[in-house]
Amino acid sequence: MKKIRIYRAFALLFMLITVSFTTTGFTKMFGLDSYEIYLNNKLLLKQYVNQPLNLRVLQLDKAQENGQLQIVYTHCMNKSAGTGRSLALKDESGHVLRKWTFADANGSDLKMRIPVNDLVQLQKKNSGHELSLFYTAHELKKGEMLSMIHFK
Repeated sequence: MKKIRIYRAFALLFMLITVSFTTTGFTKMFGLDSYEIYLNNKLLLKQYVNQPLNLRVLQLDKAQENGQLQIVYTHCMNKSAGTGRSLALKDESGHVLRKWTFADANGSDLKMRIPVNDLVQLQKKNSGHELSLFYTAHELKKGEMLSMIHFK
């Protein structure tokens, strides 16, 4: 009699675990930071921070120098932009080549804007180096690499 109850309890536990994994497997990416990168209001990249780094390469070959790169970073805890936001362009050694700071977002415009001309000039000065775009905020002090920047 005790054996049957134990097996029944294990079967019930197994069913609960299976159901919970199944239901969470079909939900949206809940609770993860995400970001979007636009070039002149055209979406180039939309990513959750847990996706592989090899997908995070921005090809800016055809970008016009008078264009604008726009980044929207949304934090999971409050589903809005961070405070004390900044973007930095770094080389492969981690040296900061340029840093842009942004005011806290007000209203619905969460975009951080960088002139493409700034990126082109930095790439020319640092040709032969791999350049990466990093985001930091009070909510993410260690920072997050958003993308590698690539020009031909």
